[in-house]
Amino acid sequence: MTNPLIAISGLTVSTTDDNRTLVNDVSFSIAPGEAVGVVGESGSGKTLTALSLLGLLPRGVHATSGSITYGGKDLLNTDGESLRSIRGNEIAMIYQDPMTALNPVMKLGAQLIEVIESHTGDTSNAGNARERVLAAFSEVGIPDPKRAYDSYPHEFSGGMRQRVMIAMALILSPQLLIADEPTTALDVTIQQQILALVMQERRKRNMSMLWITHDLGVVANLVDRVIVMYAGRIVEVGSVKDVFTNPQHPYTAGLLASLPKASDKNRTRLVSIPGIPPKPWTVGQSCAFSPRCSRADEHCRTNLPVLATNSHTEAACFHLMGENT
Repeated sequence: MTNPLIAISGLTVSTTDDNRTLVNDVSFSIAPGEAVGVVGESGSGKTLTALSLLGLLPRGVHATSGSITYGGKDLLNTDGESLRSIRGNEIAMIYQDPMTALNPVMKLGAQLIEVIESHTGDTSNAGNARERVLAAFSEVGIPDPKRAYDSYPHEFSGGMRQRVMIAMALILSPQLLIADEPTTALDVTIQQQILALVMQERRKRNMSMLWITHDLGVVANLVDRVIVMYAGRIVEVGSVKDVFTNPQHPYTAGLLASLPKASDKNRTRLVSIPGIPPKPWTVGQSCAFSPRCSRADEHCRTNLPVLATNSHTEAACFHLMGENT
């Protein structure tokens, strides 16, 4: 079996002031060249898990236990200087909103030059760095790289700004790309272009990828394996094929049922999951999904299910969809 590129084990993230648990005992790994999707509603812990990998958790939030092993190091116990050398060089991230991720008062070319110089330490050959930036812009489909080089972020559309962010993330050829819902703010046509671009670059570079999204439909043709999170925990893990054709957790089944289908011509209302997700720290030792689940019973409300293998997937449920209740 191939050794993982990165392995997360027992990751728990909590607030600093009142120790409220936001991510609870999350474990998974990513193999070299593998694409993994993390799916769940807002507040499920997807982004905090991703930010933990880079040591970029927001102020007032910290990892309280677990490990993130990469290149023989535990990133949770690595000093800031070592983490800075890994970010960008080896693990890069595309953020959800390029307008807030890009510096509004710096030209786009200068921002990518800064990435190259800060990570390589080479400030001696400005001409070579400029050519690298122009090549990166061209590679991600920006029609006029020279114009982009001398433009500010506000002079570009949302789709073009996201292409700039992808160029910035890929310019140092990282081993792992983290994409945090980078198509959320884009219209459907541009979204498909960005997805196609990321798939193309991932395959060309044989790069590992962690794709964060609330939309199972987005990851259908994008990743190899799906991780479903709910209220700070992983509730199901499996290949795209197994999760989409035979979901085992009721929450996963609910997410899939809510996707619009072209064949449902007579449907007047989309299917939805009743209720709202709980705050992760309020769940305790019970199934977090039980208040919204038609299969839940008293056992679910007083006991915590753990991931168990059923067929080809793992699911944390006492009443798996493939079994009788």
